[in-house]
Amino acid sequence: MRAYYPAALAGTILALPAAAADIAITVEIPRLTVAEYHRPYVAVWIERPDQSVAANLAVWYDVKLKNNEGTKWLKDMRQWWRKSGRELAMPADGLSSPTRAPGEHQIGFAADKPPLATLPPGEYRLAVEAAREVGGREMLRIPFHWPPKAAETLSAAGEHELGRLGLAIRP
Repeated sequence: MRAYYPAALAGTILALPAAAADIAITVEIPRLTVAEYHRPYVAVWIERPDQSVAANLAVWYDVKLKNNEGTKWLKDMRQWWRKSGRELAMPADGLSSPTRAPGEHQIGFAADKPPLATLPPGEYRLAVEAAREVGGREMLRIPFHWPPKAAETLSAAGEHELGRLGLAIRP
C-alpha cells in the first residue's frame, strides 16, 4: 500500500505505527527559473545490483491529457522505460499519479505489503529518474540493504531536474 504525506511533513522522519511505512522516500523537485517550465515526469523504482527492476514504486506523469496522451512521453525517462516502463499498461493502479509541483514529496511503503513483502533479502538501489519537457533528464540512485538490520537515513543530491532524494528505512 502506498501512502502520501503532505509537503509540510517533508524532510521529517515520521513517527508511524508499527504496521506503517517501513521505507519513506523523499523526492524534491526543485523550483527552476526558466522561460518555459513544465513539471517533470518522475519514475521511482528499486533495482537489483545488475540494474534489473525489482519493483516499480511510483510513476508521476501528466494523467489529465485526453486519450491518455501523457503516456506518450513516459519513454523520455529512458532508464526506467527500457528496464520496465514499456511493459506497463498506464495508468497503473497504485503506481501512477499526476506530476508534482516543485517542493518535497514523500511516499511510504510497508514491509508487510507489496512490493516490499515480496522483495528477497539482498543488496538493492533506490532509483529515481526525472525528465522534463523543454528541460533535461536526471537520474539518482541510493544503495541499501533489504531487510534492514537497523534504521538508516540515506540521501543523494541532484543537480538539475531533481533536488534532494532521501531514503529512510527502519526494521
